[in-house]
Amino acid sequence: MPRDSNTLIGLTVGTTKISVIVAERDSRFRDAVQIIGVGSAPSMGIRKGLIVNLEKAIQSVKRARKEAENMVGFPLTRAVVSFSADDVSSVPSKGIVSLGGTPRQIRLDDVERVIEDAQSQLSIPRNEISLHTIPVSYSIDGSIGIDDPLGMTGTRLAMDLQTVTVPSPYIQNVINCAEGAGIHVEGLVVKPLSAALGALTEEEMRAGVISICIGGGTTSLAFYRDGRPTKVVIIQIGGDHITNDLANVLRLTLKKAEELKKRLFSADDENFIILDGSGNAGKTIQIETDKAIDIIRCRLDELFTEHVLAQIPEHNPELFPAGIVLSGGVAKTPDIDNFLMDIFKMPVRVAEPEDYYEMPPGRNDASYVNAVGTIKYILSKERSSYRFIDPPDWPEIYNNSSLPSDPVIVKQRGKKNNRKIEDVNIPKAGDDVGLLSWAYSTVKKFWAMIKELLEELL
Repeated sequence: MPRDSNTLIGLTVGTTKISVIVAERDSRFRDAVQIIGVGSAPSMGIRKGLIVNLEKAIQSVKRARKEAENMVGFPLTRAVVSFSADDVSSVPSKGIVSLGGTPRQIRLDDVERVIEDAQSQLSIPRNEISLHTIPVSYSIDGSIGIDDPLGMTGTRLAMDLQTVTVPSPYIQNVINCAEGAGIHVEGLVVKPLSAALGALTEEEMRAGVISICIGGGTTSLAFYRDGRPTKVVIIQIGGDHITNDLANVLRLTLKKAEELKKRLFSADDENFIILDGSGNAGKTIQIETDKAIDIIRCRLDELFTEHVLAQIPEHNPELFPAGIVLSGGVAKTPDIDNFLMDIFKMPVRVAEPEDYYEMPPGRNDASYVNAVGTIKYILSKERSSYRFIDPPDWPEIYNNSSLPSDPVIVKQRGKKNNRKIEDVNIPKAGDDVGLLSWAYSTVKKFWAMIKELLEELL
């Protein structure tokens, strides 16, 4: 085991790269950590973010883990895992509860009740699980924009909730991969959220911003308003598509096309790039840099104009004053920020790990932002247990060999997943508004149970 609880470990399972990042708390500052180790290895057995060969994927994780262990000098046996999937759903819902006829302070159980009410609107499909439950905003007696309602006074508490669901087979494969490599899974986070946390500043999140992480097999989007994520999206286009385009147009092998892409991302005003043994009878070939960049931009133009732009609410840049923040390996494309400014008419910047994380040389660019975001996800959950609420069967999900396959109506209340019936806050006699709200909520839950039973019978 790592030396103590002051060690934070993140594992990023990507299409082209597996990363293991190790951080140690800095006791001098709140939420401050120092990166003490980073290991990486090429991904094998993973395509478009999905595990297609478990044994090869396990070996890739083992190699990244060993490299990180060699750097820190002790074994790494646990981690929070960031991963991608091709069928992530981000579903909004609303909840509302009465606090009684007389204004009173809001308690923890009131927050739990309003979260449960919002979740009762959701019917999770048979093969999916609610991985992230994210309170977006609260309102008290109609006053909106409340960050934390605890201790505030009112008669009615409402909330907007964002629930991120992922097919359970994807989750199980990620868990099996990590566990097979000797790493116990302490938590999971979808790539759009971890990439956003690694790329964005608090000011950008509050102003309104779009995080776009272009990875090897997928492009992840996270939309932030008023400091909270309001939507996450994964698009099945990434750096591998660019590699294929380069190979097809320039008649290169995939291996040489990938080499060309990486050299383009690191080229310093070179007019030509020389490749040895390009696959054309082993002959050396000279590639014009501008021509190769144009090929990349054609694919990026398709990605952003046909896919990303369609996800921006009403295509209105004014909703996101902080603009777009890019991360991922493709974000190193020369002049990509200006290219996107022309498309979106918004400010664009390319993210790098923040200075105080002190990433090792060669691993302090946009391609490692997601790994840093996994550490920031751990810290964010520690600051507030209601910022990202755990799945309903936590931690059993990570300890069992199979995930639930039956349809479920999510019923989770932070860390109190099994509250006894005598703990339920039933309004007192004479509180007509409270009794009516409680009765309505109870009937709604009962009806949801009936619907669930009917689905099973049919």
